[in-house]
Formats: sequence, structure tokens, C-alpha cells
Amino acid sequence: MPDLKIKENLYKISRLNKNYPRYDEIIKLHKDAIDEKNDIYIDPETGFAVLTAEFLLKRGYCCGSGCRHCPYDEKA
Repeated sequence: MPDLKIKENLYKISRLNKNYPRYDEIIKLHKDAIDEKNDIYIDPETGFAVLTAEFLLKRGYCCGSGCRHCPYDEKA
């Protein structure tokens, strides 16, 4: 089932270092947002809205803003 494999890979996209103190919590929020078909989740530390990798992939391009879950290579 290819859709499930794609989703599993989207869950893992993050520019956060795995040693970041709230890494596991943030990855869970990201996964939950994708599962619930939400384009964003709220960062527990800052209160800012964070776009999901699924939303960014559907958008179709990298904006160069350094989005946390950007599925594209960073712009040079």
C-alpha cells in the first residue's frame, strides 16, 4: 500500500536535531496533524503555527523559509 509508506516517510521529515529537548513531542504533534488531515500544528514551546510536511509537499515547491518539515532540499 504505497500511500501508507509515503505517510510514514512524511512523519519523519524534520529539520530538528534528534537531541532537541522536545523532539519526540514535536514529532508526535506533526504525525497527529497529518493523521487528522490538519495542515498545521501549534509548536508547544513558541505557540507558532507549524506547517506539516504533507501540506508543504502538496504546495509543490520550497519557499526558502527553512520550514521545519520541508520535504524539499534547502535552497542554496
